[in-house]
Amino acid sequence: MKTAKLIVMYPTPTDLKTFERRYADEHVPMAVEKLAGKTRFVASLILSNVDKSAAQFHRIAEVYFPSLAELKACLNSPGGQETAQHAVEISSGGEPLFLISEVETFDF
Repeated sequence: MKTAKLIVMYPTPTDLKTFERRYADEHVPMAVEKLAGKTRFVASLILSNVDKSAAQFHRIAEVYFPSLAELKACLNSPGGQETAQHAVEISSGGEPLFLISEVETFDF
């Protein structure tokens, strides 16, 4: 069965310290509390590109859902809308990029 994932990619912030504080203290708790139907939340800090040059994005958040329908329902809910607006508000390096993906998992 295919699941779904919301990916939020945050550009490098102009004020790194403030972004990190707000991300950890405000945004992550909001996402945990208000994104209904999620099954997993992964927050990644991007260190560099593989060639060690500066990366275009600072953080990437991945929020997993059992289905595309549940992801879309979450995004259209008041909690989903509030969380997305907050993501835009704290992203001082420009608007974050929001992507929806279908997930296939392969076990080895």
